[in-house]
Amino acid sequence: MTTPATTVQVHPFHHAETGTWSYVVADPESRQAAIVDPVLDFDAKSGRITHVSAQKLLDCVHEHGLQVRWLLETHAHADHLTAAQWLAAQLPDAMVAIGHGIREVQRTFAPVFELNAEAAAENFDCLFGDDDAFSLGAIHARVIPVPGHTRDSVAYLIGDALFPGDSLFMPDAGTARCDFPGGDAAMLYRSIHRLYELPDTTRVFVCHDYGKRNEDGSGRAVACETTIGAQKRDNIHVRESIGEAEFVAMREARDATLAVPALIIPSLQVNLRAGALPSASGNGIRYLRVPLDQF
Repeated sequence: MTTPATTVQVHPFHHAETGTWSYVVADPESRQAAIVDPVLDFDAKSGRITHVSAQKLLDCVHEHGLQVRWLLETHAHADHLTAAQWLAAQLPDAMVAIGHGIREVQRTFAPVFELNAEAAAENFDCLFGDDDAFSLGAIHARVIPVPGHTRDSVAYLIGDALFPGDSLFMPDAGTARCDFPGGDAAMLYRSIHRLYELPDTTRVFVCHDYGKRNEDGSGRAVACETTIGAQKRDNIHVRESIGEAEFVAMREARDATLAVPALIIPSLQVNLRAGALPSASGNGIRYLRVPLDQF
């Protein structure tokens, strides 16, 4: 597997409340751009939604004179709400896209939230197939399926930059959990090794990071960029020397200790619909539902 030598411009934005990294990715020549994994600000205590984080992405787009062609989701996140639909309303040339595996995830959770899975899929403008190609101006891009964390997980290789979603974190943070419905640790291991076939110099921009803090106060600040070479050499969960059976045993034992994500219930209801909020009830108020004893 090879990657183009073309260098794309990557503007990272960190959402501290959820540890999410969003990106504005652009071809410096044509100024065509994509936005990857945008966040909608949601205060679970008050139920209030704002667009401060998404507006920062828009400000970047306007500052650099970019034309956004794609709003790219790496998967239906369970830890934050996507701002894809709000951004699409501000960016009429942009298409909201995700991997075709979203259909399976929608079918899994539709009964829990009484959603119409087919209607939910229609909120996405594009469901990418495995290894589908697209472009930003002259920069070639490709969709790489990376199931394991979830069945709909994809990575986007845009020029020399890889956006792996939750498949890979910073090397000292390892990998994402695999205990959601449809998750599979062995599948994630194989997906990551497919990414490891890319050149070592491929830049990797992670979807989440929380920094590292030690008891003595030392550590590192939040970060977003590494390389395939660094991942293969240093990733604490899936270095080149770690076999599949060892990874699966570690991942399954670790996942058994993890709490349910704080925002999984509101996130899934919105993200399965590409960021579309529920319709207003007769009183003009929109509601998110809380299914009891389901998570």
